[in-house]
Amino acid sequence: MNIPQKNWLEWIVFGIGLLLITGVFGFLVYDALTLGDAPPTMAIQVGQPEQQGQHVIVPVAVTNRGDQPAEGVVIEVIYEGAQEQQQAQFEIAFLPRSATGEGWASFQAASAEISQFKARVIGYQKP
Repeated sequence: MNIPQKNWLEWIVFGIGLLLITGVFGFLVYDALTLGDAPPTMAIQVGQPEQQGQHVIVPVAVTNRGDQPAEGVVIEVIYEGAQEQQQAQFEIAFLPRSATGEGWASFQAASAEISQFKARVIGYQKP
């Protein structure tokens, strides 16, 4: 019986494929072994308000610094103007660990400074 010999290109492709599969498998094992049980920890960053016609929109970034994902993250943004207070809410459907979700809140104001806005997480669910 005559067994066909592999040429050098086939061996190179085999080696690269083997390295990629081994690397991905090693990363998944490492990630599974080092995963903690810390609940979601949300960090909020309010961005620079932008004027859009009669409204001011405010970008808000929420980062999950915990080890577990969060689902249905509800964010409340409060505008504290000179004469009035307004609030807006939005929801981020799913926020995995070490991920950042972004949303925008809209307010009826002529102009606003970033210091007039405060944001907080109202609640979230465990998926």
